[in-house]
Amino acid sequence: MTALMKSVGVQALKLLSSAVNFRMNQCGETPIGCLRSFSTVMSPPSKAIVYEQHGSPDSVTRLVNLPPVEVRDNDVCVKMIAAPINPSDINRIEGVYPVRPPVPAIGGYEGVGEVYAVGSKSFVVKEESVWHKIDKSCPMEYAATITVNPLTALRMLEDFVSLASGDSLVQNGATSIVGQCVIQLARLRGISTINIIRDRAGSDEARENLKALGADQVFSESQLNVKNVKSLLGELPEPALGFNCVGGNAASLVLKFLREGGTMVTYGGMSKKPITVSTTSFIFKDLELRGFWLQNWLSLGKVKECREMIDYLLGLARDGKLKYETELVPFDEFPVALDKALGKVGRQPKQVITF
Repeated sequence: MTALMKSVGVQALKLLSSAVNFRMNQCGETPIGCLRSFSTVMSPPSKAIVYEQHGSPDSVTRLVNLPPVEVRDNDVCVKMIAAPINPSDINRIEGVYPVRPPVPAIGGYEGVGEVYAVGSKSFVVKEESVWHKIDKSCPMEYAATITVNPLTALRMLEDFVSLASGDSLVQNGATSIVGQCVIQLARLRGISTINIIRDRAGSDEARENLKALGADQVFSESQLNVKNVKSLLGELPEPALGFNCVGGNAASLVLKFLREGGTMVTYGGMSKKPITVSTTSFIFKDLELRGFWLQNWLSLGKVKECREMIDYLLGLARDGKLKYETELVPFDEFPVALDKALGKVGRQPKQVITF
């Protein structure tokens, strides 16, 4: 069978396949191992987690049966194998993002699947240009999760400030998948990382886990309630680049670490609090504030470059040089996985739905 992952660099052409994760079909025919051309053929019916209005995912999502979809000549009928629940998926459902798919919509944005014939299990119908063939030796959980968080980490490292071996960067949200990937990708380049985590139960364990990944310094927000945070750097150079995915006070802490002329890149706002910047940060430190949204970058015709980076990241994962914790959850336990992804039961690994 041909292993495929959904390429997020191509816009969807059908509503039912614009965000195609969390879907399962109950048919069971024999799979084939190659792409086929179909003509006036319908896919089997499927099941999907959909939302018809924006709001809290645990109240607006529901399981529905989807009718067959026409498989056109250049379409591929794919059995989904696994798909994660990302914070960005939750934000889309909640309506936080100003750009979001029209409702009704299917939750999710990335995943991995196999090419199947008409009549087999868990189908997604999509034009073949949307899919990216991958090496089947790559672990399923990485193939399903590589195109959003790790790709975000890689692009932010390469797109804003030219860092060399011996330089440093600072980030909040360091325990996130993006944060963990930043630590490991930076380490491969000889770049030191200063990492900020929230004060909560398990912070000591989180600190040790980040150190094991290669973090140079890890501070809780309360540890940074000092007059001069740079005094905590020791022999590390002042960072020229900072990443913010939290907002509020955590963003201010990133700014305090930056050297004169430094840049802070915001790619999320988990606290839902605004970023407050002092006048002196602009006048006397000449700091630059930038933003990054992966979907916007991918819309710039970056399909070929995106696929090359995906292969690079999957190679690192396969070699054990890029890793993060995931939890595989069967599709019929989706409500449990959603509660964990929403943080209802404390910090949990990345939830990956299997079909």
